[in-house]
Amino acid sequence: MAESLGSRRRKLLGRWLGLTQAQVSKLENGKPEQNLETLRRFAKILHLPQHLLWFDFQGQSRLRIPHSSTNEKVYAGSRPSGLITPQERDELLVVNTGMDTLELLRRVRASAIDSSTIDALNITVEQLGCDYPHADARELMKTGKEWLGKMTELLGNHLTLAQHREVLQQAGMLALLVGCLEYDLGDARSAEATRRMALELGKEAEDPGIVGWAHEMLAWFHLTAGNFRAVIPAAEAGALAAPSHSVAVQLFGQQAKAYARMGMAEEVHKALDQGSALLDRLPYPDRPDNHFVVDPDKWDFYAMDTYRIVGEDQLAQRNAEEVMRRSVNAEGVPVAPMRIAEAQLTLAVIAARRGDVDEASALGIQALQNGRRSRPTLLMVSNELEHELDTYGAGAGADFRELFTDIKRAQ
Repeated sequence: MAESLGSRRRKLLGRWLGLTQAQVSKLENGKPEQNLETLRRFAKILHLPQHLLWFDFQGQSRLRIPHSSTNEKVYAGSRPSGLITPQERDELLVVNTGMDTLELLRRVRASAIDSSTIDALNITVEQLGCDYPHADARELMKTGKEWLGKMTELLGNHLTLAQHREVLQQAGMLALLVGCLEYDLGDARSAEATRRMALELGKEAEDPGIVGWAHEMLAWFHLTAGNFRAVIPAAEAGALAAPSHSVAVQLFGQQAKAYARMGMAEEVHKALDQGSALLDRLPYPDRPDNHFVVDPDKWDFYAMDTYRIVGEDQLAQRNAEEVMRRSVNAEGVPVAPMRIAEAQLTLAVIAARRGDVDEASALGIQALQNGRRSRPTLLMVSNELEHELDTYGAGAGADFRELFTDIKRAQ
């Protein structure tokens, strides 16, 4: 008997929220949920806009920044087109630490470091990580480098042991961010040097998460360069360094991507199962928009890639459509354009496989016209679409091929 639409919807909602179908039915038909923490967790997972909620998230008041109705927290006021404004960054710091950006810079330059200064540095660095998915890459890289320089100078000053470790950690996170942006822009040599810097900072700070992300970056570099076998040991080293951190979930994802491209379907599913099991054991992150955390949305994004490569088109399409849905906010503005582009390329590959060359070409063009991009990843997946179009002759998808050729030629 065919599964009913309502049953399918309950199953999908349960997958998002980590509930059984019976628990979802109880939510639908029983008494309204009263636990605020549960409601906050559901709202975060489902990307419900703040202005539609009757409650606030912890540490936040909807009255603090009234002009940004889509904020999940006071420090989540990013514009989809780029960095938060200086005024919003000041509001963020004032609300959380009692100082604005100018005061933070004054303290850093004067080495007037106290707990409030450390908190302000942490918030600033975290916000930059949350800007990564949508901000202009060159502008964000410039800002990241400036703060990294300030952190480096600060490490040479007199700090307590605890303060020294905190600054090391934030410098390590900034190095990770800058390295990712350098690679997105096609500067692989600088990205590798910055990655090594992040690795050393993570080791010195004894921060397994930073060490794990440095290995994850290496796995990503190998994957997009076509060195699929080299992905596996890089990912294993990262998982060994940070076995209980969310980066380990992404490392399993990188392994799955590499195994898929090596035609090792059994290993693909094993890696996906390991990553999914670990993700289920981890708490839902406070800032799922931070590039350096992994949440269920990001995992669906990774699974989409592997399903496409191994030819499980139905699963790949389902994940791609879900990725696109969750990458747009309630106002219809893209908040994760790079994920949208790869989802569009996934749907384009599936369209090409079923013989719809025009749709495949149109979707491919949409993906390539995306402003915020990771050049190596975009080229890798676009090559896969071009290969599918080759099945129908060299002239198939001519418009997509022409645009793709222009992008490959661009420096």
